[in-house]
Amino acid sequence: MRPLKDAQLGAFTFFASALPHDVCGSNGLPLTPNSIKILGRFQILKTITHPRLCQYVDISRGKHERLIVVAEHYARNLGDFRQGQRASPEKVLQIAYEVLEGLEFMNKHGLVHRALGVHNVLLDCKGNVKLAKFGLYHMTDHGADVDFPIGYPSYLAPEVIALGSFHPSDPSHDEAPLPSGPKTDVWSLGILLFELCAGRRLLQNIEISEKLKFILTLGCMDDIVTVLAEEHGCLETIKELPENVLELLRKCLTFLPSKRPTPAELLGDPVFSGISCHYPPFQKPVKLFSSSLRCAHLELPDDISDLCKDDDEDYLSERGIDEVYHLWCLAGGDLEKELTNKEIIQSKPPICTLPNFVLEDGESFGQCRDRSFLLDDTTVTLSLCQLRNRLKDVAGEAYYPLLEDEQSSLPQSNSSNELSATVTLPLIIRERDTEYQLIRIILFDRLLKAYPYKKTLVWKEARVDIPPLVRGLAWAALLGIEGDIQAKYDSIDKDTPIPTDRQIEVDIPRCHQYDELLSSPEGHIKFRRVLKAWVVSHLDLVYWQGLDSLCAPFLYLNFNNEALAYACMSAFIPKYLYNFFLKDNSHVIQEYLTVFSQMIAFHDPELSNHLNEIGFIPDLYAIPWFLTMFTHVFPLHKIFHLWDTLLLGNSSFPFCIGVAILQQLRDRLLANGFNECILLFSDLPEIDIERCVRESINLFCWTPKSATYRQHAQPPKASADTGFGRTATYFSSDYQDMPKTHLSREPLALCDLKAEVSPRVSAEDLIDLCELSLTGPSKRNKAGKPKIVAVDIRNVEDFSRGHVSGSINIPFSSVFNSDGELVQCPTSGALQNYRGRVIVIISHAVKSATMFAAHLVKVNFSRVCILDGGISKLKPTGLLTVPSPQI
Repeated sequence: MRPLKDAQLGAFTFFASALPHDVCGSNGLPLTPNSIKILGRFQILKTITHPRLCQYVDISRGKHERLIVVAEHYARNLGDFRQGQRASPEKVLQIAYEVLEGLEFMNKHGLVHRALGVHNVLLDCKGNVKLAKFGLYHMTDHGADVDFPIGYPSYLAPEVIALGSFHPSDPSHDEAPLPSGPKTDVWSLGILLFELCAGRRLLQNIEISEKLKFILTLGCMDDIVTVLAEEHGCLETIKELPENVLELLRKCLTFLPSKRPTPAELLGDPVFSGISCHYPPFQKPVKLFSSSLRCAHLELPDDISDLCKDDDEDYLSERGIDEVYHLWCLAGGDLEKELTNKEIIQSKPPICTLPNFVLEDGESFGQCRDRSFLLDDTTVTLSLCQLRNRLKDVAGEAYYPLLEDEQSSLPQSNSSNELSATVTLPLIIRERDTEYQLIRIILFDRLLKAYPYKKTLVWKEARVDIPPLVRGLAWAALLGIEGDIQAKYDSIDKDTPIPTDRQIEVDIPRCHQYDELLSSPEGHIKFRRVLKAWVVSHLDLVYWQGLDSLCAPFLYLNFNNEALAYACMSAFIPKYLYNFFLKDNSHVIQEYLTVFSQMIAFHDPELSNHLNEIGFIPDLYAIPWFLTMFTHVFPLHKIFHLWDTLLLGNSSFPFCIGVAILQQLRDRLLANGFNECILLFSDLPEIDIERCVRESINLFCWTPKSATYRQHAQPPKASADTGFGRTATYFSSDYQDMPKTHLSREPLALCDLKAEVSPRVSAEDLIDLCELSLTGPSKRNKAGKPKIVAVDIRNVEDFSRGHVSGSINIPFSSVFNSDGELVQCPTSGALQNYRGRVIVIISHAVKSATMFAAHLVKVNFSRVCILDGGISKLKPTGLLTVPSPQI
């Protein structure tokens, strides 16, 4: 959104009409409250940006269908022209042209004002027009969702009055009237201009019914302008106007809409030929992820010193209106409190709201009509004093951070040193800290404007945290979205019926419907379009239940940008859910669940043994976890924090999240049997998501990359070096993307994979982690890698012929008896000393290594894995060592 500059934030409130409680929709579900419908329709208004329109910022839903709208606001309006004070013809033409500019832009976006009046034509500090409340008619579905008419009686066009009022619940109306068109605003503008020319308000001090009758009778008059002037005693004043202004008034106040011009036609009228040259065409700001050049219209001042700010400069006013409002809320801003202080919201004692009597069907009688449910047109200015006071100690340099491309492997934030202590606080506290969020929002805003050039820095800062306000764009950057996403989305046929439509229609009303935005009809439409676009554009895949849950976070964050929601979803699925949505996906899911079982055994053998003993396998609970990447089991606010970290990891990170969830439920799982575990997972208990993220990162760091190798994972991507790529670290890159060598892991049949309790690791992973390679990383950089010990279970003779440097020799027969029990001996004691490390079992035959690993897991040894291919894989490398002969 554009900067705040000299504007203020204003709020006004109204009530949506209440629906009967005993009526259901055609689908058998309760009717969607009108306030939810309005909230959904409002969202598109936030994208309407023009110099002649007040920027919409937010809408908040309160009790009893109350809605509070926040928008850009100015203290001055056309109503400030005093009674008897006439505007000059030049000023009238300027105001007319600027109003028409705003109306034409609205019309291009399918909007009609319908509530034009002196108090809704605001003036900024330079005296330029800003149209306010231009979205009220649109968001209320042309007035159908509220109990009050949209518009002011004195300014309503005759055709609007002739239609009368309409309410969907009124049985006397069979169908809704056609919505008003652009020409209704031209009539309202004509009345406004007439008032400015005459220096008085029209149709004052008479009953509303008389006003409406008078406007309708104007159809019988030849010259409406003259009739209005005579009626209000200002004929001489009007006659003194220049002919071009009179002609403009006559065109605006044409009774028949068929003969009245539209705003676009009036803008091209010769009357404005002298002033139109002073108004250059509006250039819509270019958004991220488009084909247009973002710097095409960037202009630097002739004198570069103009960019330097004085010490008393108001830096906050240079930030976007949405940012300022977000920070205002964090600094303790409360919309209802502000409106209550101005007595816009008035509460009655509950005893005074009781009816005299109530019928059995719930109908009540004897209540006075509460006038507070009618429209109060007052806009309350939100004071920014508290926010400015909160930010007074933030230095001016913080608003313009330097983006230095420091080569660092650790997530060191570019934020100021004063906030370094805040970074260590829990995420939920950081997200509510005003100063911290200001710094982080500014930093991410600058990084995203430099995307993809600053992609590496986006990743580095995202490892610290992602500000909620920019999460949608930040996720898109982490997923590597580039190119003209809108053109690609528009090219997809989202309208032709397909067989999947029926299932999508059934799933959407059940997907995250606790959220006001996603439960709105507008949300359902967008859901349907994005899901259908994905299905149509991925012919090799099919729609599985759960895809709607997967779509929900992207749609919520990019509600006004379906193309970006679709692009993010299309990039997310191949990375984390490759081939999960095949028509026959059983082999993919079974392999995934088997690797997950091995991860449980690897990190928590005691829990794995218990779950296997009672038969509580991942197939019974984990499919919805991974098929929806946990969006089916967690609410959106938890998913945001979870995915902030998930998007930084590779495709194996979800395994660690799954294990972390199980470990939070560990005590209850160990204490219960099969039936109790089924009940526990049917309604998943509260999960501490921050602890889950923290523990999953720890598990991820302890897991060798090749341990989560999957045959059906995403194949290596074609290397397209754009020059803006990230430097891959040991953990951030996918094992599948690494170049394949003779030391890499070999694909394994599913039946063989299921037979192994512990995961396998590749020979190249062992070499890297044991630092056997001379060209490998130095020991100083080993902090990010798991501590590892190689256990060679061959007999002493084979071990002495060649073994991995640093490995320990523990022959199979020396530590386990025939029953698989651990024998108390020096070798088993040595093994106990390595508890907690990653234990890699090396043998001639993989079968004996598999049995040895299974016995270790049975006695609760954690982090046990097997060397894929055994010792024979390492023989050609020349890295095996032979002990010196005893002389």
